[in-house]
Amino acid sequence: MTNALFHLRPLPTGEVVTLAGPEGRHAATVRRLRPGEPVDLTDGAGRALECEVVAVRRDEIDCAVRRRVEAAAPRVRLVVAQALAKGDRGERAVEMLTEVGVDEIVPFAAARSVVRWEGERGARARERWVRTAQEAAKQSHRLHWPTVAPLASLAELARRAAIVTTVAVTLHEQATHGLVGLLRDRPGSDERSGSDERSGDGGMGEILLVVGPEGGLTDAEVDDLRTAGAAVARLGPTVLRTSTAGVVAASIVLAELGRWDGSG
Repeated sequence: MTNALFHLRPLPTGEVVTLAGPEGRHAATVRRLRPGEPVDLTDGAGRALECEVVAVRRDEIDCAVRRRVEAAAPRVRLVVAQALAKGDRGERAVEMLTEVGVDEIVPFAAARSVVRWEGERGARARERWVRTAQEAAKQSHRLHWPTVAPLASLAELARRAAIVTTVAVTLHEQATHGLVGLLRDRPGSDERSGSDERSGDGGMGEILLVVGPEGGLTDAEVDDLRTAGAAVARLGPTVLRTSTAGVVAASIVLAELGRWDGSG
């Protein structure tokens, strides 16, 4: 079984580490870890401590550090701009996007988004996305945790798509080109440019996937993104929900980048 993973930032430099607070309470009272059991601690920024539990108290545990790990960031960052969705579909998308390995999730308000993030309600909604990503990162044992960006507008996404180091793709069921073909035709695609989380190289740009809401993006939104330099691609013959389209697309991209080749 995979060791339990807990968040601790910054990671201490000593040989014995105390995990306290909510994480320590979860380790001691929910996971019921006991002396001698292995446990991993990460700062979510690529560094981790592989430890052994040496003492357990009511709300905290002491861990002896056995090994320090530092995982380089992927060379190509994968960013998914996820349109706001009704119900729990947005959080469901965040959970799965985190699990498959997306590096950044950008919530954005599309013209057809039923949900609106405004005022305190919007702040609470974004915080739920952040917590969902954190819990999914621990569950999937990620060392590089994804960023959940502030709410963006379509104009802001268009400006990001126009950056030279960004390959942007708008997902649309009526597109004539498939996502796989576009990825293989992009500059530099003759080499595997991604990396496993434990053995990557330094950053070299990003791939931005734009996922529309229920009902899809409007023609004007697609045109604005295309004008900014984004390609328009379809995933396949079926129309997917907004909560699953980004996950399928992200899985395709990560496989093409070599980050899902089974070597991790």
